[in-house]
Amino acid sequence: MDNKTLDLLEIRDQIDIIDKEIVELFEKRMQLSADVAEYKISNNKEVLDSKREKEKLMTLEHYASNSFNRVGVYELFRQMMAMSRKLQYRILAEHGKAGNIPFRKVSSLPMQKAKVVFQGVEGAYSFTAMHSFFGESIENYNVETWRDAMEAIKNGDADYAVLPIENSTAGIVADIYDLLVEYHHSIVGEQIIQVDHALMALKNSTLEDIKTVYSHPQALSQCKKFLEEHPEWKAEKYLNTAMAAKKVKEDGDLTQAAIASPYAAQCFGLQILKPHVFSSQQNSTRFIIVSKEEIYQEEAGKISVCFEIPHESGSLYNTLSHFIYNDLNMTKIESRPIPEKKWEYRFFVDFEGNLSDSGVKNALYGISREVNNLRILGNY
Repeated sequence: MDNKTLDLLEIRDQIDIIDKEIVELFEKRMQLSADVAEYKISNNKEVLDSKREKEKLMTLEHYASNSFNRVGVYELFRQMMAMSRKLQYRILAEHGKAGNIPFRKVSSLPMQKAKVVFQGVEGAYSFTAMHSFFGESIENYNVETWRDAMEAIKNGDADYAVLPIENSTAGIVADIYDLLVEYHHSIVGEQIIQVDHALMALKNSTLEDIKTVYSHPQALSQCKKFLEEHPEWKAEKYLNTAMAAKKVKEDGDLTQAAIASPYAAQCFGLQILKPHVFSSQQNSTRFIIVSKEEIYQEEAGKISVCFEIPHESGSLYNTLSHFIYNDLNMTKIESRPIPEKKWEYRFFVDFEGNLSDSGVKNALYGISREVNNLRILGNY
């Protein structure tokens, strides 16, 4: 073994010794943080003191000998302070100081005399999702827009609404995320539907006759490759896939076609000119079931939340780390611009858990103290 190898082994030994000392000091520091939590509980003080933390970080970084180390020290202690806060939030929760979650646990969703609203017409995918979730005997009616569905829930004209929120190939339905913020309704369930788009037209129409294709923007996006094979066609956006099929039937124009489900073709007496015109064979849409009631079922296993964070470096990481420290699996994150705040964003997060779980309560309490406008969208 040469001298350089020996030197490397010696250096690594020294690093191991230092790392062990760091762990011991870290544990001492966390114990002191626990003592601070007890003090704050007794004196009814907030865990986060942003002004003090910033002042302390600025002091600590100046102890470093060069600019690289100053950045490292700043980041190291910022994370250390974030860990201390998480411990303090957990202790506060154990003392019953985490506040109450407004949602009410139920054994099953109230279905007696329930009425469901969906956007579109019979033959729409939302119609299929509704029957898959509630059964075919459920009382229901349709409206023209997603906003109309949310208004129906708000006004008490319906108990539940069925809304598409995400497609496996086209991504999120952004308008639904915005409506969830605008209307303080709750997600109480979800239903995934396999999407099978077909091109349909009047009985006597042929592919050569077609000049205009109508469908919902999401469906047009999902069938982009097929439509690109026919540049002579004009793709027109419509409120709903089934409503597009209805339009083709009512207009009686041989040059019009619609992209919708085979069931829609059956409903409106159209012929399928081309089946399976979507780009992906794994094309599915996830629908959410929305209610005005803040309830969740005992076996619910997914939680959706949204929040706003300061436009600062590390703020998103610090927020999401609450899930890590409470051993919660985050399954999805999306962002949407906040219209009234230029270049600032609202984040939507899905994670596994139940609102009755202690880890979930700890995480939500910690997040609520460090973000703006945290809302629990639902547990389902």
